[in-house]
Amino acid sequence: MSQAITKAVFPVAGLGTRFLPATKATPKEMMPVVDKPLIQYAVEEAYAAGITEMIFVTGRHKRAIEDHFDTAYELENELAAANKQALLDLVRSVKPADVQCVFVRQPVANGLGAAVLCAERLVGNEPFAVLLADDLLVGSPPVMAQMVELHGRHGRSILATEDVPREQTRRYGIVSGQEILPGLTSITGIVEKPAPEVAPTTQAVVGRYILSPRVFHHLRHAQPGAGGEIQLTDGIAALLGEEAVYAYRYVGRRFDCGSKAGYLEATVQLGLDHPETGPAFAAFLKGLNLCV
Repeated sequence: MSQAITKAVFPVAGLGTRFLPATKATPKEMMPVVDKPLIQYAVEEAYAAGITEMIFVTGRHKRAIEDHFDTAYELENELAAANKQALLDLVRSVKPADVQCVFVRQPVANGLGAAVLCAERLVGNEPFAVLLADDLLVGSPPVMAQMVELHGRHGRSILATEDVPREQTRRYGIVSGQEILPGLTSITGIVEKPAPEVAPTTQAVVGRYILSPRVFHHLRHAQPGAGGEIQLTDGIAALLGEEAVYAYRYVGRRFDCGSKAGYLEATVQLGLDHPETGPAFAAFLKGLNLCV
């Protein structure tokens, strides 16, 4: 039986330059979609997969993330005194009692691989999940729960993937390999952000991973890759020489909230799906002249 996944790493040290000036003083991961920040969606997805230790790799000016998952004594006391039990329960649900949040600082933002490497001592010698809050994934069951279930059956590192238009391959890590089950591919190669004309496939890695701890060894010895940074893709490519790694075409929908268009799409869709805002928001949209 494969080892259970109990730890998740959230690389949240990025500067969020694509959302300036909104991210000048506010972490991009704290930008709300309807009524929850992006990072909370990712943590809730991990928790739904049975993960209870959340490891945040942060940077300067990211204190708001730590505060969000801390106890807000003054707010809770005010809500309790006002007998606002529903709101009190909502605030307390941000971090369930059995969840542990740990924070480690990434001194220099020099790539996703370097960020994941910062969590090595906290992860130890066990498989772990990585979730990128920029990618808001909606699935039933949640996408990380789908991946944890697969890991339990196969005991391999797993990368969530989706097919993208060929002209977009330069934005992703692209995998190639042999499909062994419907939606599950045994990876033979992975390359970071290839040009469309040389990309081996259009199967792109998105922001969900389950990784063997052996990847840390390869990240420690990795040379700067695309963009002059330590790329997680390069660590995984080296891992392929020792262990099988699978690509999983997840069941669900991804919103690329690292882009303004994707963030707006997520806001509209989740606003429509929200039980409180959905009906009124749908009526508002129907009243707009959207023939553009």
